[in-house]
Amino acid sequence: MSAEQNKSIVRRWIEEGWNKHNLAVIDQVYASNFVQHEPEPQTVNSSEALKQYVGAYLTAFPDLYLSIEDLIAEGDKVVWRFNSTGHQNGPFMGMPPTGKTGNITGIVIFRLENSRIVEAWVNIDVLGLLQQTGIIPMPG
Repeated sequence: MSAEQNKSIVRRWIEEGWNKHNLAVIDQVYASNFVQHEPEPQTVNSSEALKQYVGAYLTAFPDLYLSIEDLIAEGDKVVWRFNSTGHQNGPFMGMPPTGKTGNITGIVIFRLENSRIVEAWVNIDVLGLLQQTGIIPMPG
C-alpha cells in the first residue's frame, strides 16, 4: 500500500469510526490482532478490545469529536495529530458523569500492514482531561 492509501484508511477510521461513532468500521480497517501502545492501565491487544476502549470513550463523551490537525504518512506509518472535545455525560474511569467539557490534544502513530491497522502508539493529554472534567482537582 502507498502512504496515501494508508492515510485514506486512517482518515476513514477517524471520520467514520470516532466522529460518526461507527464501531463497525473497526472490523473493516483494523487487524484482529491489533496492538495499541498507550501509557494507561487498560490493555488493547485486539480489535475487539479496541471496540471496548473506544466504546467507553463514546459512552462517557457521547458528543466526542476529534479533529484532523495533521495527517502525515511515510512508508507503513501514518501520524495523526488532533484536538478533541466532548462533554462528560457518562461514566468515565469509574467516575460518574460531570457534564463538564473536556478539550485535549493528542498524537497517534499508526502502522499498517496489508491495508489494515496493526499497531498504534497513542499519546493523549489524559491528565488534562481528568482535570477539566473534575475527576482530578486542578492544581493551585
